[in-house]
Amino acid sequence: MPHARITGVGYYVPEKVVTNNDLTQWMETSDEWIQERTGIKERRYFTYGKETNASMATAASRMALTHAGLTPNEVDVIVYATITPDYFFPGSAFLMQRELGMDGKPVIDIREQCSGFVYALSIADQFIKSGMYKTALVVGSEIQSSWINKSTAGRNVAVIFGDGAGAAVMQATDDPTHRILSTHLHADGRFAEDLYVKDPGSSRPGRSATKEMVDEGGFDVVMNGNAVFKHAVLRFGEVIEEALEANQYTANDISLLIPHQANIRISDYVRQQLGLAPERVVNNIERFGNTTAASIPIALAEACEQGRVQSGDLLCLAAFGSGFTWASALIRW
Repeated sequence: MPHARITGVGYYVPEKVVTNNDLTQWMETSDEWIQERTGIKERRYFTYGKETNASMATAASRMALTHAGLTPNEVDVIVYATITPDYFFPGSAFLMQRELGMDGKPVIDIREQCSGFVYALSIADQFIKSGMYKTALVVGSEIQSSWINKSTAGRNVAVIFGDGAGAAVMQATDDPTHRILSTHLHADGRFAEDLYVKDPGSSRPGRSATKEMVDEGGFDVVMNGNAVFKHAVLRFGEVIEEALEANQYTANDISLLIPHQANIRISDYVRQQLGLAPERVVNNIERFGNTTAASIPIALAEACEQGRVQSGDLLCLAAFGSGFTWASALIRW
């Protein structure tokens, strides 16, 4: 049975930097308040008319393909994770496919929120292991600055999110050592409304989006912060341990943990529970904020760019997000 190996990674973040102090023009907040609660100092916002969800994903994908030494036509399938597509439908994967000139190649759009990239990675892994495809392009891309509520009423959420995209090329390999070792996926819909955006939705009277929905806050992110934190620190630890146990490793064997960039307090708690030194965990939330499905591939691509990932390293990717959903992947680089 063939295995899947990551052979290229890439990322794209908009040029526009928005600092914590910049946010004070829209809401009552401060740099100290935001850093204390999230660890974020700045984030990137897209520029309307210049960037789209799909164009950012295309840029990240081109970087990943170049890293892998491939052209777009050598890709067999695209698996694209986002909660902020350019259109209600079709998904942004179709738009990226068009930009890359990959007409006729299958695309899969998934919505697994902050766990989206790991879910997409797992889907591509199964396709490759089954022999159906040999090369997959896995993408996470988000534009969140255009819909967050940038007022004092929405600041608890607004200060967290940023825009960006990340991508990875996965290829079939016969090498039993350097490969995706395993992926682990979970979800619990009982807590769906603890972190969600209600509108627009099809199960409403009349049109799916109305002025009343906007005025009533239906398009705002609703987040039960205490519940999210409590579940996140539990599920992160569980799904990381699950991956390690499945492959007969312990936390001491991890070369680098790359968690979803949700909140520095969550990452620090998980790191301490696992007994990992700070340098064995990738954190870039202070510069990019929470980019949802894009956060893990951006962090992975940056870590590779910085020389933090070496051949033979044991990497663990882990995520938790709305749904609730949580996932992990263990990779021998």
